[in-house]
Amino acid sequence: MKIIQSYTSQFRQYLTQLGYGTSSCYMLTECVKEFLEYAGRSTVESITAVHINQFYEWLQIRPNRKREGGLSESYIHHHIYALRVFFNWLEETGEITYNPMSVLKFKTPESGQREPLTQIEIKQLLESCISLKETAILHLFYSCGLRRSEGEGLNIRDIHFKKQILYVRDGKGARRRAIPMTAKVSHDLESYYLHERAAESKVKDIEAFILNKKGQRMSGNSYNKILKAILQRAEITKEASLHHLRHSIATHLLESGLELEKVRDFLGHSHLETTQIYTKVNERQLNKLLSG
Repeated sequence: MKIIQSYTSQFRQYLTQLGYGTSSCYMLTECVKEFLEYAGRSTVESITAVHINQFYEWLQIRPNRKREGGLSESYIHHHIYALRVFFNWLEETGEITYNPMSVLKFKTPESGQREPLTQIEIKQLLESCISLKETAILHLFYSCGLRRSEGEGLNIRDIHFKKQILYVRDGKGARRRAIPMTAKVSHDLESYYLHERAAESKVKDIEAFILNKKGQRMSGNSYNKILKAILQRAEITKEASLHHLRHSIATHLLESGLELEKVRDFLGHSHLETTQIYTKVNERQLNKLLSG
């Protein structure tokens, strides 16, 4: 249907402008496309809360196309989130006069709490690094709390070693932030830049801060492979990814007494509620902050 092609294409462009990563743009657009195909309406204005509820109920029984069984609560929640963003966009652009999502409430899935690495385990990881690059990578995703996409997009000009500041110029939602670094972190990043990076025989990307063996910008998958190797050397068997490092530093900052608002700013979140998802925050503390 033309309505599906037109709106999904425009919606993807909108998500890109907001600063969503490539994978998020694809996933959210596909969720909206699936809904529009299910609803089968000729105009978005004719879509009601009933259609959305019916779609939600259908997702509960829809077979999983990649493996046996049904859809996970988390995957269903992604669809609902995509529809909220989609209908908010339609309302903002004047495509609809009434937002059907505004009257609907859905159960939030009980997501498994990411178990952060302990401070001792982080120390073990740093001690298990066998190159300046590995140390730099741990600092970017733990000490600086970068998202995977932010690490991928990090350029040399974004790091000011003397001022001990790292700039995220294109964070999620097109938000920018400045991240303070300790003298140790700044020194280790500069050491990688001056020595290992400078020694790369084939520097093909002169802007990227971290380079792979081919002298090109490091990808998120490559970052995760390096982290996995460090974990094995450190003999840490618990599940850990780049995002676990980000989750861990947020938890450690809160444990050290840093205020929730400052942790929110450090991570680049818009809302305190989002920060709580990544950290083990006392619910009473969060409610006090939100009501204050």
